[in-house]
Amino acid sequence: MNRQRIPSLKLLMGFEAAARHGNFSRAADELHVSQSAISHQVQQLEEEVGQPLFRRVGRGVELTVAGEVLQRTVQRSIDTLRSGLGRISTYLDPGLVVIAAPAEVLHGWLSPRVDDLLAQVPSLCPMLSTDESARFIDETDIDIVIGDRPLQQAGLLEMPLLRDEWVIVASEALAEQLSGSPPEKHAEMTSLICLEESFTRDATASLFRNQLAAFHKHAIYDDERLLLDAALRGRGVACVSRLVADECLRQGRLRILAGYPKIAGHTWWISRVAGATRSPVVTQVFDWLVATAERMSNMNDVNDTSDAHGSHSP
Repeated sequence: MNRQRIPSLKLLMGFEAAARHGNFSRAADELHVSQSAISHQVQQLEEEVGQPLFRRVGRGVELTVAGEVLQRTVQRSIDTLRSGLGRISTYLDPGLVVIAAPAEVLHGWLSPRVDDLLAQVPSLCPMLSTDESARFIDETDIDIVIGDRPLQQAGLLEMPLLRDEWVIVASEALAEQLSGSPPEKHAEMTSLICLEESFTRDATASLFRNQLAAFHKHAIYDDERLLLDAALRGRGVACVSRLVADECLRQGRLRILAGYPKIAGHTWWISRVAGATRSPVVTQVFDWLVATAERMSNMNDVNDTSDAHGSHSP
């Protein structure tokens, strides 16, 4: 099957400008060429498509029916090209750092700290992606990956970043109501809200068969953010990822309930290119993430020690 040859972009751009302005002279001014150059481009384009595209009207031009059809197609194509070029220009920002991580890490831990990160690295333009298929660091695509295991790619610097755990929490008001009673009485005072996967997850299944078995289930969710919202509304006690709940715990809107086990969760690893990175900003961000995670771990250790002696985390 014969396929019609596509005219050059130069001819199409000249045609589009002339069609939009209805005047060869103004089109020439916009494209910084002579009027005769626009006339020759239009003439060549008409020869290639085999139809007249303009007719003379006074001192200007107007489109023929064929010209109107072609104008709509060319404008859509140019808009698509400009949009693509605009997206590419984002990647040319010298401060851009692309971080790929699971939603619970970005939503629960990093996103609340982005303002602090930007204060430390003012030139940064972070791009945060929840694409969990990112299993390869490419300096032109992804700078830093946070995942549940090392990437084991040659030439990477990799280390444990965050150690998550499953904790039993309640809203500040509900935690206050429960504080005077032992955990075995809590099921008589409130309900349980939980994730559907918690019943079958190896780490947490035994908790629901034992310490939480007596609770009436108020609601079951399939999204941790919905569970967190329900806990904040005081709808019951919840078993949540400490990372997902981190901001609420730091603000005192949720409390970790004493007397319940804390169960080890994921260890999240951080990876970047070893040695010199694509930009010094990438190294700054990586170092900030590692230092911030270490401070968080130390603070949690202090708070857990305080909780063991009967006080609440701040």
